[in-house]
Amino acid sequence: MNYWLFKSEPNCYSIDDLQKDKIQTWDGIRNYQARNMLRDDVKIGDKVLFYHSSCPEPGVVGVCEVVKEGYPDSTAFDPKSEHPDPKSDPDKPRWFMVDVQFEKKFERLVSLAQIKEMSEFSGMKLIQRGNRLSLFPVDKNHFDLICKIGQA
Repeated sequence: MNYWLFKSEPNCYSIDDLQKDKIQTWDGIRNYQARNMLRDDVKIGDKVLFYHSSCPEPGVVGVCEVVKEGYPDSTAFDPKSEHPDPKSDPDKPRWFMVDVQFEKKFERLVSLAQIKEMSEFSGMKLIQRGNRLSLFPVDKNHFDLICKIGQA
């Protein structure tokens, strides 16, 4: 099993939306490095930290699980979607998505500021300079500690 952190802007799609929907596609990724991870590395059963970004207090708000491995992102082929890509071809897809299932919402936010303050998180990609990826792998010890803090 692998562990991941996926970022979403809560005004676009939040942990509450996933809790209501139960299962949802994780689509709209338009970065090749992130695409490669979705296509090649993210597997069924992997655990995901759900991170609210671009909001007043960014941080991890819950956990979900991957229930469908990478497959072509249909939003790339739909000119009316929020993430169209006219150069993407259904016969040779450029972008991929996965499906995730809600697992739990934390009792409290594990804020980016809190993660930056704790030495236990040194080396975590989230706080590395220049890391702007919307998803990336997380060490199990970081995953477990964030879950513990969020449920405290």
